Amino acid sequence: MNLSMIAYIVGCVLEIEAALLLLPAGIGLLHGEQTGWAFLAVAAGAALIGLIVVLRRPKNTSFFAREGLVATALSWLVMSAVGAIPFRITGQIPHYLDALFEMVSGFTTTGASILLELERLDKCMLFWRSFSHWIGGMGVLVFMLAILPLAGSSGQNLYLMRAESPGPTVDKLSPKMRSSAAWLYGIYLGLSLLDFTLLMIGGMTAFDAACLTFGTAGTGGFGVVGSSFAGYSMMCKVVTTIFMLLFGMNFNLYYLLILRRFRDALKMSEIRWYLLVFLFASGTILLNLRGAGILGRDAQPIDAFFSVSSIMTTTGYATVDFDRWPTYSRMILVAIMFSGACAGSTGGGIKISRFMIYFKAVSKELRRMAHPRSVRHLRIDGKRVEDGTMQNTFVYLVVFVAIYAASVLILALDDFDPTTTFTAVAATINNIGPGLGRVGPAGNFSGFSYLSKCVLIFDMLAGRLEIYPLVIFFLPSTWRKQA
Repeated sequence: MNLSMIAYIVGCVLEIEAALLLLPAGIGLLHGEQTGWAFLAVAAGAALIGLIVVLRRPKNTSFFAREGLVATALSWLVMSAVGAIPFRITGQIPHYLDALFEMVSGFTTTGASILLELERLDKCMLFWRSFSHWIGGMGVLVFMLAILPLAGSSGQNLYLMRAESPGPTVDKLSPKMRSSAAWLYGIYLGLSLLDFTLLMIGGMTAFDAACLTFGTAGTGGFGVVGSSFAGYSMMCKVVTTIFMLLFGMNFNLYYLLILRRFRDALKMSEIRWYLLVFLFASGTILLNLRGAGILGRDAQPIDAFFSVSSIMTTTGYATVDFDRWPTYSRMILVAIMFSGACAGSTGGGIKISRFMIYFKAVSKELRRMAHPRSVRHLRIDGKRVEDGTMQNTFVYLVVFVAIYAASVLILALDDFDPTTTFTAVAATINNIGPGLGRVGPAGNFSGFSYLSKCVLIFDMLAGRLEIYPLVIFFLPSTWRKQA
């Protein structure tokens, strides 16, 4: 394993994070908050350590899948550990593990929180929480590939992008890896600016619009007030509903639209499945709320569309406490927690594309059993799904279920009700934020033990990194020298 190259990548990540920490420092100093100096101090420390590491440029710059997975996992662990320090040294979050939970939740775009009174945080702290969503949404390594001439071939750099980007497969948008990363961030920034502008028109302050845009773009969910989106205008709710859906779509769609390849864009079956699931979930929840007499009294139609968009894209914002809705509506929301958004988006969950492969594989196998001599290949959008991709997809499901089951068993030691325990794990491993019960939109994760918080931190990172990088990082065999 090329440890020197892994250290170099982590050093670059520290340098980038040091630069990003200057933004909340500026917000703090602008508002006269003494806590702003904490960000400057941490930025200086991160920059110094990163510089020391980066100056020792590795002689061997080659790396492969194993190095890419390890570098990605280590980068996210270091980035979260450093990002949590300002909360701890200022006392805004007294315990470091709680601060780490909050920061991992931010960078992984989960939005789960241990904070009891959000409004007590300084503005620079609120900004950093939300900004971490935007950083983690597209990924800091993708950002690094877009701005730095990282040594190594485009094929080698693809190992980093594959390890950090969501979905069963990752394709380059253009022949050059750096150009693909630049395209992704260009689209990401453009959509973010448009969302910010519309929220400002909808009546938000610049600070609120920026923070909530970060959460929407990264499909995170950290708000700036305890009531999340409940107190904002109808226009802001509609705009956010739409943009959560947009950021949950495969970014290849926008690339094709920019190139005016409209036919190719329309052929993306994952987008059709994604929109059909959204419309089905929203429509049936509306009917259920109407039948229960809740629609028009305790909830409006926009609340159903907003909640489905928020949960399906794993954003986690809320306009109402959907934990008070009828059982059917809550079960639909739990189901789409797992389906998640599209591959190649900023959303979490198992991903629509994986479920497409699962359904098509089951259908293919049933037909093969009925017609043993027939030869059928699994295809999506006219392209054959390779055996390696199918194997990877099914292994992912097995590992996902194993981690989920083990996490539920450990959390059960805290002796909370089953709804809280099951949905707490679902909300973190799928990077959603709110669950049901004690961790619903009106609750938080502060009541869990430190052991459970450690498990949930692992789940959030595993969910954002698509499990493999984090699991492989902790495997002893990863660090053994190959014979």
